Amino acid sequence: MRLLAIAAALLLAAPGVAAPLKALVGGRLIDGNGGPPIANSVILIDGERVTAVGSVGSLAVPAGAEVISTDGMDVLPGLWDMHVHLMIDGHADYTHWDKTYPSRFGNEIMPAGAVQLLLAGVTSARDLGGPLAESIAVRDAVAAGRLPGPRLYVSGPFLQKAPYPGTEAFRWGVANPEDGRAKVRKLKAAGVDVIKLVDQDEVGEAATRAIVEEAHKLGLKVVAHSHLPEEIRIGLRTGVDNFEHTGLGAAPRYPDDIMVLLEARAAEGRVRGSPLYWTPTISGLYKHAEFIANPEKLDDPCWQRGLKPDTVADIRASLAHPDQLDYNQLTPKRKPTLDTKFAQLRKAGAILMIGTDSGIPATFHCQSTWNELDVWVNRLGVPAMEAIQAATYWPAKFLGREKESGTIVAGHYADIIAVRGDVLANIGLLQTVPFVMKGGTVYKRDGAAVEAALAPK
Repeated sequence: MRLLAIAAALLLAAPGVAAPLKALVGGRLIDGNGGPPIANSVILIDGERVTAVGSVGSLAVPAGAEVISTDGMDVLPGLWDMHVHLMIDGHADYTHWDKTYPSRFGNEIMPAGAVQLLLAGVTSARDLGGPLAESIAVRDAVAAGRLPGPRLYVSGPFLQKAPYPGTEAFRWGVANPEDGRAKVRKLKAAGVDVIKLVDQDEVGEAATRAIVEEAHKLGLKVVAHSHLPEEIRIGLRTGVDNFEHTGLGAAPRYPDDIMVLLEARAAEGRVRGSPLYWTPTISGLYKHAEFIANPEKLDDPCWQRGLKPDTVADIRASLAHPDQLDYNQLTPKRKPTLDTKFAQLRKAGAILMIGTDSGIPATFHCQSTWNELDVWVNRLGVPAMEAIQAATYWPAKFLGREKESGTIVAGHYADIIAVRGDVLANIGLLQTVPFVMKGGTVYKRDGAAVEAALAPK
């Protein structure tokens, strides 16, 4: 009966005609809420939003709908990556990159990163630390449908004590508390979605507090580095909303006083409805030794999409000796500490979210998100369902978008991916996502990019 129902529905959609209504029929639905999957699911879509979710036999497909079979597939919300850098594309020499490519950020580099993320199944992403005008322009072009990419939430420039030489376009100095407030107001006026703060130990507690207070007053959350112990202490005392990275260099674990602060902040957040969020961004560290042993991913054309030939050649040349990268000299000492620190954060009650630092040396936008999920599940023992929620439900919740994104329910954006097989048993299936839909538009089908949908408008 089920096969007959699907066959009948398929006959209702005229071949080659884009129907205003769509129905995804037959796959196992993992909707992002964390409950049991729905077998033989039916997802009805009208325009850019889901209108109903059910199963074959209980939810009818409307006449005239375009039916897309998901038989044999797991169907999930589109992934979120909560820490990407669209302004960099895996190049190993930041000094050279920052000097050479700013004129290409807006018209080549950032659009290329956006489309690469989308084709990897990332339908929403938070871009942290980029040039202000280009960040806003690319985000808005994607939102308007002029460029293909995930829904973008941008911070614009980092706020820090002083920008590094040559980085003034995307790093803003903070001289004192009032200057910090003024910079936050300027970013808010430009239209950013979050504030990104780094080196808060150098910025100082008074200025950090001013930045956080001003951001919260204006309805913005603050995302901050956690590389050094004092960065974390100051951030916790001043109300930072989300810490990034699993830092402290080669230190074997988070100090006891920080753990006390973390547990208290997490407990308070549970009561007050403001959880402590943390984005570990650890796959770049875990996967670096694999890249040295097998640099074949440099030959994957996925990271070259949208980039000019000379850009591709430059990135390749910078990674010619992956064992000699300055960026990764401490990685062999840092990697053995990650299991303990990750476990400490989970035990403390922090809400962990998938974010990858995508764009750092050899961490390409088309590969980074699934690598992070792979490390969480296969190296650190996180249940697959929990990891999927860290890449869907919790990011949407953090950004206040849970009423429209992060799960597949009626009324939400039709941001949906599908993989062939059991993703709860094999998270590595997300390495190659054969079906990608964002806002009801199919951008990838049967493993191939839908070029007409991806063409800039």
